Amino acid sequence: MTTGSDVPPLAPGKLPLIGHAAPLIKDRLAFVQSLRAHGPAVRVKVGPKTLTVINSTELIHKMLTSQSDEFTKGLLFEKLKLFGKDALPVAEGKPHLRRRRMMQPAFHREQIAGYVNTMRETVQPYIAAWDGGAPIDLKTEMQLMTQGVVMSALFSSTPRRAPAHQILNSVDTVFRTALQRALLPVSALERLPTRGNRKARAAGVALRSAVAEIIAEHRAHPDAYDDIVSLLLTARDETGATLPDDEILAEVTGLLAAGSETTAVVLAWLFHELGRNPELERQLHEEVDSVLAEGPLTAERVPRLVLTRRLVSETLRLYSPAWLVTRQAISDVRLGEFLLPAGSDVIWSAYAVHRDPALYPDPLRFDPDRWLPDRPQPPKGAFIPFGSGKRMCMGDAFAWTEATIITALVASRWRLRPTPGTVRPVGAITTHPSSLRMVPELRQHTLAGKAR
Repeated sequence: MTTGSDVPPLAPGKLPLIGHAAPLIKDRLAFVQSLRAHGPAVRVKVGPKTLTVINSTELIHKMLTSQSDEFTKGLLFEKLKLFGKDALPVAEGKPHLRRRRMMQPAFHREQIAGYVNTMRETVQPYIAAWDGGAPIDLKTEMQLMTQGVVMSALFSSTPRRAPAHQILNSVDTVFRTALQRALLPVSALERLPTRGNRKARAAGVALRSAVAEIIAEHRAHPDAYDDIVSLLLTARDETGATLPDDEILAEVTGLLAAGSETTAVVLAWLFHELGRNPELERQLHEEVDSVLAEGPLTAERVPRLVLTRRLVSETLRLYSPAWLVTRQAISDVRLGEFLLPAGSDVIWSAYAVHRDPALYPDPLRFDPDRWLPDRPQPPKGAFIPFGSGKRMCMGDAFAWTEATIITALVASRWRLRPTPGTVRPVGAITTHPSSLRMVPELRQHTLAGKAR
């Protein structure tokens, strides 16, 4: 039985019928941030649906670690089962644990060191193809680049630009649909033959078709590959049986989508900030030039890119892709002072946590030096770009390495100049820039006798 003190307060501003839907539609990010003023937990209404927003870093940490077994992944991840119900990003319970253990070898740090050369060789043609002086859609370019890295490093596949664009558009459509459905009060509308629903189904079909071709190629030439697709094709479940084709398809599709989206938007924001701060850009160029003067970027040289790593860290803080993460209580759950009834929909926001002035001095200032070892570090649970606990993103080390390499390789060749217009964060499936066009300018310096 709950009492008044057990129940998180209701956020002010609720309107009849629609609840808090208006501010959520107008500016999702600002609304989620504003909720931190209402204590460690607060309830909001979206139509008939009640959501409990957890603001306290201590309670978020408990929910993700010591009490993680008391929650499923919730609304958003349920809608992402468009990829397949047991794919690792959306799996629950024992299926999640089995899949994580099965795929973990592909993400060991030693294995990731072996991906560095592949990452470098994959990225360089994308960067070399830019036309100096012509504006580019930076988010799209970064999405194509990170998608290429995932496909080459994990799937041994390198699609041409046109098919890659089709895959990218399909991923965007599936993600956008999942977010809309997570916030939609009436799930029955998902089954109606609307234009949006038809487009989502078509995107899912196109995405799975592209992945099916990769799997078919691996089956036809099993000795030619040693990657995560090979691992899934030869894996055995607890009964000794191989995985069904539809489960392999779902797994590879989920990895492709999740692995390309997050890193791409982080990189887009990183270069947006560099375009606004010439001194930081100069320091980055100095570091990159020094490291690459000794030869190509290798696993041994990546750790020397210390400023580059801090730039990635600060971008993950200020523009955390995870503006909305969901959970759902399996049964009645006591979380701190609050009792959440069974079935309670819960959300939390790394984006809002990372911008809290109580946790980060001058939080809206892009300052990579806040990550210097002699600076005070944020308290436990205050920096969670990849989550925490047993559901923490398994690809975090892959993403760190990929973002560092792409940042360094772009900076070794180009300066990216801003174009007129306002760039603002938008709460899509990740924290997207509203619109981000930048102009690449070829750097004129010389390393080892040639421009880079």
